[in-house]
Amino acid sequence: MSAHFGMIGLGTMGRNFTLNVASHGFEACGYDRDEKQRARLLLEAEGMPVSIATSSAELVQQLQTPRIIMLLVPAGKIVDAVIDELLPQLSKGDVLIDGGNSHYIDTDRRYNALQNSGVHFIGMGVSGGEEGARYGPSMMPGGNKESYELVKNILEAVSAKAADGGPCVAYMGNTSAGHYVKMVHNGIEYAVMQMISEVYSVLKNAGFTNDELHELFKTWNEGELESFLVEITAEIFAKKDAETGNGMVDIILDKAKQKGTGLWTSVSALELNVPIPTIDVSVSMRYMSALKDERVRLSKLYSHQAVPLNVDKESLKNICRDALHFGIMMAYAQGIELLETASAQFHYEIEIKTVIQVWRAGCIIRSVLLSDLYNAYDKQPDLQNIIESNVFVPVLKEQRGQIVSFLKLAMDAGLPAAACAVSLNYFDAYTLGRMPANLIQAQRDFFGAHTYERVDKEGAFHTDWKTPS
Repeated sequence: MSAHFGMIGLGTMGRNFTLNVASHGFEACGYDRDEKQRARLLLEAEGMPVSIATSSAELVQQLQTPRIIMLLVPAGKIVDAVIDELLPQLSKGDVLIDGGNSHYIDTDRRYNALQNSGVHFIGMGVSGGEEGARYGPSMMPGGNKESYELVKNILEAVSAKAADGGPCVAYMGNTSAGHYVKMVHNGIEYAVMQMISEVYSVLKNAGFTNDELHELFKTWNEGELESFLVEITAEIFAKKDAETGNGMVDIILDKAKQKGTGLWTSVSALELNVPIPTIDVSVSMRYMSALKDERVRLSKLYSHQAVPLNVDKESLKNICRDALHFGIMMAYAQGIELLETASAQFHYEIEIKTVIQVWRAGCIIRSVLLSDLYNAYDKQPDLQNIIESNVFVPVLKEQRGQIVSFLKLAMDAGLPAAACAVSLNYFDAYTLGRMPANLIQAQRDFFGAHTYERVDKEGAFHTDWKTPS
């Protein structure tokens, strides 16, 4: 068999992606150093045009030219090791795709290193988890346009399809644009998950049972909050633990882990001077959750227990729904503004409408809100931030009061709601014509003679603050 597509790394994602390729009529060859993973692929691929290789050299030999080889291995040094092993065996015109969650800085380095080799390199973000890999992920490839054209037919075939049938894959932009977009996607994901957990905390405190939460999130998923994360949250509340019969969510330890993409998003935003506080604090709250022993010890020291809320459940449902919707819009607003800034800074040439199209299906942050985002950019292509879009202004005006009510309830109960709180702060700061930063500038000038600007005339000024007025 002369295969159209090669995969290195046959773990959950790599194996399922290979099966996806084969199920669309492309002959695929997979390689993994682990013999068990190779055997599992063959077992699951019974009757499909799939073969395995026992070495990278054998994989290369089994592929049609130009060869298309995708890597789904752990990010970091392993990616470099695989590329170094493959490169001497490849020919001009072959294509390497890094489909892992690589840091965009590493992708830039690899892209530049391969420029003189004649081998194309694509850094591609892949979202959708195990099911997405098998039946249709959202994919965000970057590199150069010529490289993408060589793989476009396969990627479009295996991608998730939006409601209008459009493929959820498209060329994102130059060099590391694909991995940068995926990084920001994950940053937004962090924020949305954190805010859902904060809403859950308040609802649980107010006496909602898991069954009631299941029904509520199921209902929310039929309206303006329709999204993958709301959908799976509803399913989570319905799941029972086989051992105890209790709700599965109730026996899971409250320590959230992470793989680094949220942190990378925050670091990049700080370097580019883009405020993304909802994403930043969501990363921090994962760190806070990990301090389990300290939290338990301090809860005893301060006798801190959440105070049960005595509120009308129907009213609370509406407050929480609107607060969550408001917060999610802020998360998207921050992520998209970061993409705009990074695109200009790094010469990615990212089209935001294209990003939104790719996120419509298959990915973790897919939601009905993306349709509104697309319409916003369709009507106002030069939007700097979605909060100034005519599509969102009336909604945000109405829902601001709801998120304020939500935060008051959380504070009364003694429940942290950091991501929702900074979402409101972000909106209030961005829509306030005059902030108290004038005082900060005065302080900087006082202790460091850093100067300041005036509201009444141009220039930089310094005051001798210790001289009597």
